[in-house]
Amino acid sequence: MAAPPPAPAAAAAARAGGWSCGCTAPPRRASRAAPRSRPTSPPPPPSASPSPPPPSPALTTVRDEQGVLEAVEHVHEMLDKEVAAGTSPTNIFVCGLSQGGALAIASVLLYPKTLGGCAVFSGSVPLSKSFADRVTPEARKTPVLWFHGMADGVVLFEAGHAGCAFLQELGMACEFKVTYPTLGHLLVDEELQYFRRWIFDRLGISQGTKDARPSSSSSNHEDLH
Repeated sequence: MAAPPPAPAAAAAARAGGWSCGCTAPPRRASRAAPRSRPTSPPPPPSASPSPPPPSPALTTVRDEQGVLEAVEHVHEMLDKEVAAGTSPTNIFVCGLSQGGALAIASVLLYPKTLGGCAVFSGSVPLSKSFADRVTPEARKTPVLWFHGMADGVVLFEAGHAGCAFLQELGMACEFKVTYPTLGHLLVDEELQYFRRWIFDRLGISQGTKDARPSSSSSNHEDLH
């Protein structure tokens, strides 16, 4: 089963075959997709501006961090429920787009267990470097896959690059995809296909011939293969 794509309008976790993939984003009205467990995470607080995040994790304000930490608690509740339901933490993958990506990586950094992985789509690290001491050795073992378009005018490319560098300073494995010279603040099929393969590789699942290669004719940036 393919990993469910990051939903830009809902926070969700889907359980399938002993593993789960959760996507975080500011919630809106639920879609008519297949049933999923949905956390009751609140929308971003008034202090969290929708303007582009700072180009460096060190510049995040205290007010922003307080709002992020409140949202992180809700994501951790979702993760704990998945673990309590019998899913191994290393079989849980967290992902998010934009502010959802920022929430996803913050949740991984502050979670006391090693997860299967985290994917950030056009996001940033919303915590200052002062939080580095709170990142446990187990959390640092969670691998991260980071996608960012170089033409992103909402969350600047520099913010994504700085975020990945911050994770690497913590000793975390962060794969930063920089092959999108003309991609803006968007989520495209090539990213989802690559993310799907990335998850399956970590789960040791053979993809066989079911993993169709996306057509490069439908994209204006480099193929990920």
